[in-house]
Amino acid sequence: MKLKLIGHDERYTVEQSLMNLLPGELPVYEEITPEDDTWGVITLTEGEECRVEAELCLKGKAAKAVNSAPLSGSDYEKEGQRRHIMARAFYKAACELTGQQPPWGMLTGVRPDKLVTKALAEGKSAAEARLILERDYFVTPERSALALETGAMALRAARKLEKNDIAVYIGIPFCPTRCAYCSFVSHSVERSFALVPPYVEALIAEIRAGGAMVKERGLRVRAFYMGGGTPTTLTAQQMDAVLTAFEESFDLTHCEEITVEAGRPDTITAEKMAVLKAHGVSRVSVNPQTMEDHVLRAIGRRHSAGDIEEAMEVVGKYGFPHVNMDLIAGLPEDTPEGFARSLERCLAFDTDTVTVHTLALKKGSRILTEGLSIPDAEAVAKMLEMASPALRGAGHSPYYLYRQKYMSGSFENIGWCRPGAECWYNIYIMSELCSILSFGAGGSTKMVGSDGREIQRAFNPKYPKEYTERPEKWQANQAAFAAFYRE
Repeated sequence: MKLKLIGHDERYTVEQSLMNLLPGELPVYEEITPEDDTWGVITLTEGEECRVEAELCLKGKAAKAVNSAPLSGSDYEKEGQRRHIMARAFYKAACELTGQQPPWGMLTGVRPDKLVTKALAEGKSAAEARLILERDYFVTPERSALALETGAMALRAARKLEKNDIAVYIGIPFCPTRCAYCSFVSHSVERSFALVPPYVEALIAEIRAGGAMVKERGLRVRAFYMGGGTPTTLTAQQMDAVLTAFEESFDLTHCEEITVEAGRPDTITAEKMAVLKAHGVSRVSVNPQTMEDHVLRAIGRRHSAGDIEEAMEVVGKYGFPHVNMDLIAGLPEDTPEGFARSLERCLAFDTDTVTVHTLALKKGSRILTEGLSIPDAEAVAKMLEMASPALRGAGHSPYYLYRQKYMSGSFENIGWCRPGAECWYNIYIMSELCSILSFGAGGSTKMVGSDGREIQRAFNPKYPKEYTERPEKWQANQAAFAAFYRE
């Protein structure tokens, strides 16, 4: 879509609105000609009030909306108010153009329930918190009720934390094969087996250095998460070495949970589960994504639904306190009926946490590069509508949620759990409640100030080979982390 901005240069606000409300349209800043049939003109004027006029045209169909309001407060506050006025005008025009109201209204961020958490922390009632979402951001009542549940859980999590509390993440960027929906920096072990041993060695060195730094700064580890990729792609001996380094390097007195993604059932063995159990792992996550064999084939998995059932039997023998299963709504070749069968089979395992993701169309994934057929937004909506009553009926409630770019139907990912089975790490990271010290290739360390407003980030090299050859990068990141906590 060709865009023309008049009286301002709020490209970020306009582009985020475009991405959210007119998916598939990319911003282009070129002169609009009479022959063009897809364009947008966003005009801002300021007098007694800030006034924004949004004119949009999509394939010859045009719509216009105006929004205005007075500005007040500091320059920083006024800037936020301008952006909100602009986003509302764009939203109204886009809805008139498409005849559709996205479930999360004009919200474009990853964490839509942060507004609820903030409102509740300020003493507002549940009804007042929901009203902010519905009145100011056009969120549907169904989604505002959902945000109230997860936002309240985030407030509960925030009140558990103290100033020097952190969480730790270790990334294992290897998988047996690459799934069609994946754009993460992960490598198929088949193609990069030689990278694994030096990667583990470098990872252990980073963990030990990080542990020393954390102890020196007097920080407390409250949660640990090992993700990927697929951590159980490592051998039992390699996993033992990594977890041993973590245990020996950090004081885990206050660590409430140790989570490891077992992920792919074709990587789960009794030997590996024994290692996890010996290291006190409190949660294992098995991520089938679907229990439909033809959908598994479509996404590039080399295992069957039967293999998932066998893997769950292996996991069950070790008596982990918590087990999670992941499903994805909207996978290639899936249908609402197939998703319902997958959900029913997952619930039959009686795990105490289930995470329901919505397919995100990520650049670089095979779904886009190969043009794979996926369910439309209406079908995805049916899948999610089935999930909520089924999970609630099994004793689960939503405890965290987040959104991603290019999600089918502009929906969300939701973690469901039974009372007491919350994965606090997921809440900490999604609600940005504490710093996350990350280890490994692609690791994103996030430093969060005690008031939650100051946030800094430091990134490790993306690729395993680069990571192993450039320890100076993670060393610099750890130095930045230490400086952030220096008195």
